[in-house]
Amino acid sequence: MSETYRLEIVDSLREVDPCQWDALAGNHPLLSHAFLHAMHESGSASERSGWAPRYLLLREGGALQGAVPQYLKSHSYGEYVFDWAWADAWNRAGREYYPKLLSAIPFTPVTGPRLMAPSAEIRRVLVAGALQFAREAEVSSFHCLFPSEAEAREFEEAGLMLRRTVQFHWHNPGYASFDDFLASMNHEKRKKVKQERRRLRDEGVSFAWKVGREIEEDDWRFFAQCYNDTYRRHHSTPYLNLDFFLRIGETMPDNLLLAVGSQDGTRVCSALDVFSADALYGRYWGTTRYIPGLHFEACYYQAIEFCIDRKIGRFEGGAQGEHKLARGLEPVTTFSAHWVGDPAFDQAVRRFVARESNQIAAYVNELAEHSPFKEAPLEL
Repeated sequence: MSETYRLEIVDSLREVDPCQWDALAGNHPLLSHAFLHAMHESGSASERSGWAPRYLLLREGGALQGAVPQYLKSHSYGEYVFDWAWADAWNRAGREYYPKLLSAIPFTPVTGPRLMAPSAEIRRVLVAGALQFAREAEVSSFHCLFPSEAEAREFEEAGLMLRRTVQFHWHNPGYASFDDFLASMNHEKRKKVKQERRRLRDEGVSFAWKVGREIEEDDWRFFAQCYNDTYRRHHSTPYLNLDFFLRIGETMPDNLLLAVGSQDGTRVCSALDVFSADALYGRYWGTTRYIPGLHFEACYYQAIEFCIDRKIGRFEGGAQGEHKLARGLEPVTTFSAHWVGDPAFDQAVRRFVARESNQIAAYVNELAEHSPFKEAPLEL
């Protein structure tokens, strides 16, 4: 490591220059200073909520040259890579699994940089720094969720174990319209999508897009109402609050889409997507009433139509959900990297992860056999 590099741990992004941070984040709005700072300042991801920021920064002189978004976690909620069984085994052995050290975007299962740095040398320093901090903090383990595959391999080279999960993404080869997209699907799946959309139209449901500064405070309040009602209807506690939504609406409006659904002129649902020029990320939604098919329309079909309209190449529909396959989203393998401080427990977890990886590979192959798209003709 260069003698001019300096590592530090900070518990807030207040003193981190947004421009320097965003230069490292690149074209990833969910890693932007605005998005993460709103998580912390709103209290959505804070020490009180079990997400205590402990960001690892690497500076050269006064300039930020590398960073790792990481948290001390007192639970495993909001992560989408599940380690509850690991925590249970650790606790049954009479030990405390929490706190653990986690590198992730809170409540956001989206692949992107976690070792935010311009060079492999700095990324190696960041990995070593994260593990050193984990040892000094005497946490049970360190976990990095949804790094890019290239970064996952760098973690693996540093001795961490890799775990695989499956998501469903939609890809845009250049569709001219939603009908053009449907034409690429096989007859059965195309018919099902058309039927779902037609039933909603027959129920008097229509959608409007609001982007950027078009989204007003009343829209955010309605969205938060839908979001909260839907969580509570499923007997869950919402992760995010109105303050968070108002903050990102003010600080990063050009990356935000609200798809607002109405029935006979009355608003009934709203879905929030975050997008860049390259990708759209389906994030949160909610509804004030149950209407069959409304979730698929708000969260998938509206997002796909927006991507086609804006010529965005990829739509990530979030974690899990085989039902997404029938709607044009295809399986994609995602990664996480893990370090366990106890050598014996580390070996047990590695055996589990090896078995799980084989199961995931078989699952992806099985899903690929049920592609919703027409088979390409054989080339003779």
